[in-house]
Amino acid sequence: MNVNSSVTKLYSTATNSLSTDEIETHLELGRQLLAKRQYNDALSHYHAAVEADPSNYLTYFKRATVYLALGRSKSAIDDLNEVISLKPDFLHARLQRGNILLKQGELEEAHIDAEFVLRFDPHNEEALQLYNTIEPLKQELETLQSLIEDNDWPAAIDLLTKLIQLLPWDVKLRELRSHCYEQMGDIINAISDLRATTKLRSDNIDGYLALSKLHYQIGEADESLSTIRECLKLDPDHKECFKHYKKVKKLAAQLKDMNEFAQQGNYEECIAKTKAALKTESSNHRIVHMIKSKRCQCLTKTNRSTDAIAACTDALKLDENDVNILCDRAEAHLQNEDFDNAQSDYQKAHNADENSQRARDGLERVRKLIAQKKKRDYYSILGVRRTASKREITKAYRKLAQKWHPDNFHGDDKKDAEKKFIDIAAAKEVLTDPEKRQRFDNGEDPLDAEAQANANNPWANAHFHPFGGGSGPFSFKFHFG
Repeated sequence: MNVNSSVTKLYSTATNSLSTDEIETHLELGRQLLAKRQYNDALSHYHAAVEADPSNYLTYFKRATVYLALGRSKSAIDDLNEVISLKPDFLHARLQRGNILLKQGELEEAHIDAEFVLRFDPHNEEALQLYNTIEPLKQELETLQSLIEDNDWPAAIDLLTKLIQLLPWDVKLRELRSHCYEQMGDIINAISDLRATTKLRSDNIDGYLALSKLHYQIGEADESLSTIRECLKLDPDHKECFKHYKKVKKLAAQLKDMNEFAQQGNYEECIAKTKAALKTESSNHRIVHMIKSKRCQCLTKTNRSTDAIAACTDALKLDENDVNILCDRAEAHLQNEDFDNAQSDYQKAHNADENSQRARDGLERVRKLIAQKKKRDYYSILGVRRTASKREITKAYRKLAQKWHPDNFHGDDKKDAEKKFIDIAAAKEVLTDPEKRQRFDNGEDPLDAEAQANANNPWANAHFHPFGGGSGPFSFKFHFG
């Protein structure tokens, strides 16, 4: 018989009256599928057999075996209870139930099953092992209680780890170890244990609530939100779960918007979202730090250097060694041409993380900018800030070009004016070209190649003709209107 092709046909008749042969067929198919570890298919056949003959204790017993293979210990216990109800002296069921109860931490109930088997079979090795395991476990549980009362969290965790190996389905032990981890500040391991309790007990409402709060505690708003939703699935009217859900849902949406606006380059909206998020959450250290860090970043990107420096400084109060915030503040200092403070912040970032490429690049950039400042600073030539817009640069250029046009000067003054005029034109050429301006802002003069063409008079070579003409790539046309 083809096992898989028979599943649908036979199971569809399970609720009807089945003959003894049909029930046996279900049991045989279940056995074959169980041997092949096709547990869910095997379970469907045992369901059919149980429904067709609910008085057959062996069928319940076999189905309990499949439940155990699937890790569904609660369902296995229910079937074993039914077996023992139908046949109280079935020792194999007693032993199997006792071992499950032991793993669940139900020591008294496990003791009763082991003792029952030993009354009928005093030399049963499995029953003796079960019976002799229980008393030492009780003693260790008493020791555990003392350790927790003394707040000896490391020793309690060590003992709990040992006990969980012997009682792996005991939800209480994992909850206790989660609590111990939390007391030590190890939230990641605390979360791991609590998540295990929600798998061991599917209706663990309190576990989902505690788990959601732990995720929230470490700033994982999305994880907190998805977890608290599991709590509400179990009980939509649970007051604490719903209260936490409302807060987390609001904050998660604000954090999502904040990050998306930053990625899109919509920095003003990013700043507005950080302000709203800080109203929603003002006490959770990690979340506040996350929000203030993003506020620092977005303000820096808007070139509002004074506000950015203040925001970054505020964020650093929560973590003085945050590399990204230090680099953002350094960038804001550069916007103010405050090279000393920029260098100091990049150095602090490098000290905090020697592998930070951003900090290394920042230190190199400051070094180049300081050297550049000693040679020719196009921003200073035009008298504009490093954050000036193209419109501001063009306006400054026109004003200075009118003032220093060589036609307005005579004699030696004309030579000085020509040099000044050429510098002004060069500044305009670099600062109104996005690619060249970016290179200059990174500490490189994009006109150095032209300068090297004539070391004695770098601006009077064939590649640069401020008054038009020539065969080089630069050709300036002046419009003073």
